[in-house]
Amino acid sequence: IPGIQHKLDTLRGNIRDFKATHGLDKVIVLWTATTERYAEIVTGLNDTADNSCSPQWPRTRPSSSPRPLSSRWLLSSRGPPTSTAPQNTFVPGMIELAERHRVPIAGDDFKSGQTKMKSVLAEFLIDSGIKPVSIVSYNHLGNNDGCNLSSPAQFRSKEISKASVVDDMVGGNEILYPPGTTCCKASGKHVDHTVVIKYVPYVGDSKRAVDEYTSEIFMKGRNTISMFNVCEDSLLASPLIIDLVLVAELASRMSYAIDGGETQSFHPVLALLAYYLKAPRYPDQSKVVNALSKQRLNLENFLRVAAGLPQETHLRIAHMMGRESLSTDVRSSAAAVAAMDSD
Repeated sequence: IPGIQHKLDTLRGNIRDFKATHGLDKVIVLWTATTERYAEIVTGLNDTADNSCSPQWPRTRPSSSPRPLSSRWLLSSRGPPTSTAPQNTFVPGMIELAERHRVPIAGDDFKSGQTKMKSVLAEFLIDSGIKPVSIVSYNHLGNNDGCNLSSPAQFRSKEISKASVVDDMVGGNEILYPPGTTCCKASGKHVDHTVVIKYVPYVGDSKRAVDEYTSEIFMKGRNTISMFNVCEDSLLASPLIIDLVLVAELASRMSYAIDGGETQSFHPVLALLAYYLKAPRYPDQSKVVNALSKQRLNLENFLRVAAGLPQETHLRIAHMMGRESLSTDVRSSAAAVAAMDSD
């Protein structure tokens, strides 16, 4: 990529000058550009922090997307980069670089409309003992994002971020989805999950989304839920920009100590921000949570603990006992009874 080093140095300098001119303590970078190519994980290229920082990267991999390249310089500049576009920006090398410099990162792709609904409905169905076996999501839109996604390389990024949102819910229920089994022999998957996006210029930013959920129910019956949604795509995402920046900045200022030990900051991979993203990042990606209610409860309890308030569990054990509230002694006794019952 001719001149890429100069362009990135210019970007870094612009951010540094902006920070100095306005007397800022820190800069948080939020990437809201349209979808880029899906980044393949290549040994020796982006698999480690050192390889990702190699000056040979742009020359040895001309197909590298701009976002991972700019993130490399932002991370080394201690500028927290939050990516809200669908491509997999935070490849292993980028995550290792964030950990090395203790710079917070979040994940990819705002969860604002169709996928947010999917993270609600899939959780509801599976937690109710209803087994989704086919999820088909169709979209058409006419803005620049729709035009960009008509390219197969860019669509691949979006397809992955939208389709992976139910994986942890399916994988977490071994009663409905026993390990080693599939719902469809042709696909070899627990759920046939298909995402379709078409570019229709006339409709502009007014995206049309159609979803069909087919599930197995009692006595081998079937249940189908179909939804049709029309929304101004950018207007759903815009408020999330403000929320995500505010929470990311708050978390970057917080620290903790265990048993009076050394004060330290949170892990750079801020799982706390999962609530806002289709493809959130976790320190241990095997522990990823996409269910919206669990993500919100995690965020809410984090803020409650930070404010010195008790966590919200929704247990409401006082009402089960016919009381308005519980004293400390009664709470301890109730917890002991619950523990004995579990034994």
